[in-house]
Amino acid sequence: MAIKKFAVAAYDDENVLFPAVAKVRRSGYKIHDVYTPFAVHGLDEALGYKSTDLHIAGFIYGLCGTSTAVGFISWIYCSDWPINYGGKPHFALPAWIPITFELTVLFAAVGMTLTMCYLNQIMPGVKKHVFHPRQSDDMFVMAIELNNHTSEEAALAFLKTTGAKETSIQTAEAGWWYGRWDKKEPYEALNAGV
Repeated sequence: MAIKKFAVAAYDDENVLFPAVAKVRRSGYKIHDVYTPFAVHGLDEALGYKSTDLHIAGFIYGLCGTSTAVGFISWIYCSDWPINYGGKPHFALPAWIPITFELTVLFAAVGMTLTMCYLNQIMPGVKKHVFHPRQSDDMFVMAIELNNHTSEEAALAFLKTTGAKETSIQTAEAGWWYGRWDKKEPYEALNAGV
């Protein structure tokens, strides 16, 4: 992962956060992410995120479960171990509906859960940089990526004009990585004074 510099702003009210996000996006800065202590409705639209496609993944996982159930049961009863149960046909689809339904739900539920964990980067062992110690407590934190052409002082001054209570410059990994919380990463020494 690439180590990048971020301008970090902390807000104490979501009513200040929404206009700040709009102002930052209009000014051309790239918002890395916004961290909130609770779900803020409408923030994803304000950040310009598109709607999730998780329901499409769930449908595909459900189809896999259905085809697995029908394929496996039909192979067992029609090919591998055909038994005559009182004259019932070997391919007795109505009798297979409960098991087919259960496997459809199981594949869809487990697949969507794992997909959501991967997309939201909340798998076991995943480590992400914490930009502010109170970002999951009572502060709304916005991290803006800085490039070589952006002045740190200008970015901090701009964030102050948006209503930020606290601002700082931090160096961090841009994404997530596998790591241990009991060991400091090399770049964390740079942020020790922040």
